[in-house]
Amino acid sequence: MATVEIVSSRHTLFRIFYRLGFTPWDGHPIAASLQELVEELAPGTALDVGCGTGDTSIYLAQHEWQVTGVDFVPKAVEKARAKAEDVGVRVDFRHADATRLTTEGVGTGFDLIVDNGCLHGMSDDDRDRYTREITAVAAAGARLLLVEFTPGGSFAVPGIAHDEIKRRFASGWTLVSTGDESWAKNLRHYLLQRAGT
Repeated sequence: MATVEIVSSRHTLFRIFYRLGFTPWDGHPIAASLQELVEELAPGTALDVGCGTGDTSIYLAQHEWQVTGVDFVPKAVEKARAKAEDVGVRVDFRHADATRLTTEGVGTGFDLIVDNGCLHGMSDDDRDRYTREITAVAAAGARLLLVEFTPGGSFAVPGIAHDEIKRRFASGWTLVSTGDESWAKNLRHYLLQRAGT
């Protein structure tokens, strides 16, 4: 029961933020780590988890990726669809929860999964579910790019530490690289690769 209440509260809070137009997480620069990765990889299928109003999804689509963007706030998804239409790119935006990807029909076999600030705001239980769900929808050999605040890095989110990311993704994933993102203090990226070819 407590887990349901926490998830419901998180959903309600973000719905209120979008209704008020208070979305400080939107409009930030595309992560330098993502830009580097896109230059390195051949386009394939991508999942943008916690896509917000779609900036990362649109960036990927503009670089020939076949993109699915998911967010649990309907208003965010509506705005993302409008943005994509305005710039003339195709993105499959869906209302879905990152902790329930396999039951919400977003698909599987993604070559690239990108998370710009979704995992760092979750409770421990949600982080457990998130890790299972991300692994379930990732292709063998997939890349996972997490861009997250470290603990104490933002007043609005708990953040996530390097050691926790390594622990949570220890089964089936390898941490390939990590580093700071320049556009915000205490923001780091973590690039992981799933086992398999």
